[in-house]
Amino acid sequence: MAKKDDAVTLDIDGHEVRVSSPGKIVFPEPGITKLELVEYYLAVAEGALRGAGDRPMVLKRFVKGIDAEAFFQKRVPENRPDFVSSATLRYASGTSAEEAVITDAAGLAWIVNLGCLDLNPHPVRAGDLDHPDELRIDLDPMPGVEWSQIVDVAFVARDVLADCGLIGWPKTSGSRGIHILARLEPRWEYAELRRAAQTFAREVENRAPGLATAHWWKEERGESVFVDFNQNAKDRTVASAYSVRPLPDARVSTPVGWDELRTVRPDEFTVPTVRARFGERGDAHARIDDAAGSLDQLLALADEMGPADKAPRSGDGSGRRQSVMPLVEISRAATKNEALAGLETWKARHAAIVPHLTPADVLVDGMRGSSSLWYRVRVNLQHVPEGDRPAQERLEVDYDPWTRQS
Repeated sequence: MAKKDDAVTLDIDGHEVRVSSPGKIVFPEPGITKLELVEYYLAVAEGALRGAGDRPMVLKRFVKGIDAEAFFQKRVPENRPDFVSSATLRYASGTSAEEAVITDAAGLAWIVNLGCLDLNPHPVRAGDLDHPDELRIDLDPMPGVEWSQIVDVAFVARDVLADCGLIGWPKTSGSRGIHILARLEPRWEYAELRRAAQTFAREVENRAPGLATAHWWKEERGESVFVDFNQNAKDRTVASAYSVRPLPDARVSTPVGWDELRTVRPDEFTVPTVRARFGERGDAHARIDDAAGSLDQLLALADEMGPADKAPRSGDGSGRRQSVMPLVEISRAATKNEALAGLETWKARHAAIVPHLTPADVLVDGMRGSSSLWYRVRVNLQHVPEGDRPAQERLEVDYDPWTRQS
């Protein structure tokens, strides 16, 4: 374990950046230290800043390691160095947050020293916070979906973008999915961006029925790839290019070319392999800023399609959505492991129905709290014979995120 007083100071383009506990092991499996993580980001700084530079960002800090939940910090620390600026984002709720903005490699190193692994910028530039310059397509596979299906959907997405006059730039998400980015002229507000994104998702679903879905409610998706249009809402951020994700193998969200998308696999891209790849090949997204396009055609398609279908509402006067699927809630927990442990307890008690469940029937949701995630587990009983379906029971783990979060 690194001592508290063994900090090193790096000179990065004339800026001094202090790295505390440089020998601390951040990723035990490959043995990557905190200093090595900083050095990785410095090696890929050109590409990482192309995705995250000059954008306000949420600081996602893993202060207790990759096995613990991250702490989300919207407000930039008061003692930030002079090479880190800020921008104040204002939301419809009336709240605001002064978020960090970095523009150079020193800023990258400073953020990593705070315990940030991945970079989570908003799709706007610091100079124009009301007009996004990026459409973000998150292809999020349901459990049981193979990589080949995700890639098939990605190529459909590419064609939809092209038909609407936009160029898509793919990258691995750093987990199981694929992100596709399309640069925009900053002429539209967030509401228009989200409307265009939802229209895009519906069109992908129309062209790839059974493979892709635009259904917001997870229990209605089946074994498909969800085209997550809501990543374009004003309060949402996505891990940007070259972000290191909190997985044991130190996996990286990596830009790739369309010509290699069918042959690569997400687990190929880790801190050491991406550092070598960047040194040899440069950034696959190097020309993304030269390809800004228009939302006009997607918004025209939105007018043609009309509004999306809305879910039915409950009849109890609350106005809450009524699910069309037979759902039971299993657990609410502060950590994913606790939530899944509750699921295993429930499965043991209802062992007879477990063989009827498909991977996509188990719904694990990461829910954003005030400063961290909490987890909910539900089970869709659609494949269980109606007479054998268990009723809703007391939660196996009953965490109350509304009263226990500060």
